[in-house]
Amino acid sequence: MPPTVFDQFTRRTADITAQLTTLGIPLTAPPLPPADPDPDPTDSWASNYTAPVDRSTLAWCTAVQMLADHHHTGIDRQVPAADALLRELGVRGLAQLHSDLHAGAPVDFRFTRCPYCSGIGEDPTQPTCNEVGCATWLEHAGHDHLCPVCHGDDYQPQWLAEEQMAELEELLADAIEERQERALLRYRIRARLHRRTVRT
Repeated sequence: MPPTVFDQFTRRTADITAQLTTLGIPLTAPPLPPADPDPDPTDSWASNYTAPVDRSTLAWCTAVQMLADHHHTGIDRQVPAADALLRELGVRGLAQLHSDLHAGAPVDFRFTRCPYCSGIGEDPTQPTCNEVGCATWLEHAGHDHLCPVCHGDDYQPQWLAEEQMAELEELLADAIEERQERALLRYRIRARLHRRTVRT
């Protein structure tokens, strides 16, 4: 059977978990002790991330790989950062991380491949509508199993670039036409002012 686009997610997870096992890093991060043993329930800034982190999930493997690639280090150096990211923000933290790695600029997933779903637009950890047996009419009713990072943006940089270039050319043509109209108007105003000053 030929490999499918979904095989890359299994491969990514298997590669990262194999590296963790080789390095002797456990596949589950232990839960953090509460920062304050007696937290104030009215304090909205108090963090209480005591849940363990599963390092064998696609989201965690994607986060650690993104961090390691960006910082040019091994994944062993980025384990605490990936743990913290998933503990605090979950899968949606990948979108924030992607933006942060691009100097805080918003990421347009129509031109940049999503690091989580690799541009397919669906959550790779959820079953597809075909697998679940959803009715076909639900697809057009907003029932998609969208990726939580890119929210289903359609990654098609070549087609979108052509479309965007056509829009820019149209805007440029409009600006040139408007500039010519303004130049003609300025010429007429100068000519009238010149005729008035000559008469007086």
